[in-house]
Amino acid sequence: MPAPMTTAAEPSALLPSAPPAPFRHPLRVYWEDTDAGGVVFYANYLKFFERARTEWLRALGCGQQALRERTGALFVVTDTTLRYRAPARLDDLLEVTVELRASGRASMTLAQQAWRGDTLLAEGEIRIGCVDEGTFRPRRIPTELMNTLA
Repeated sequence: MPAPMTTAAEPSALLPSAPPAPFRHPLRVYWEDTDAGGVVFYANYLKFFERARTEWLRALGCGQQALRERTGALFVVTDTTLRYRAPARLDDLLEVTVELRASGRASMTLAQQAWRGDTLLAEGEIRIGCVDEGTFRPRRIPTELMNTLA
């Protein structure tokens, strides 16, 4: 069943809120990112995704080093799936997105994509777990971050 139509006369508080837009992080492809043919080496997309996740957390006010120092919490990648769609090349300007798909007490699942303009280059789902810095045992994601994600 289609959603009911709304009009300009209705208060915006009654309109459903749109899902938040994915976080976007720009980056340039350098020589170090490419193979001998000037094409981004496939494993480097994981590095690009990592950089974007770090900047996403920073934009949420939760730098990873500060979080570790305050709480003893670290994030580790526990699972990844990637699909490669098109090659990125030397000097391309990319935009890497981060979108929270699910969060639990000790882990988050994020959807990530790498774009060059309107061309999707790679996409994946990354699961990150929160662990204690001393034992590397799973622990709850710090409350300050969970409150920001809610």
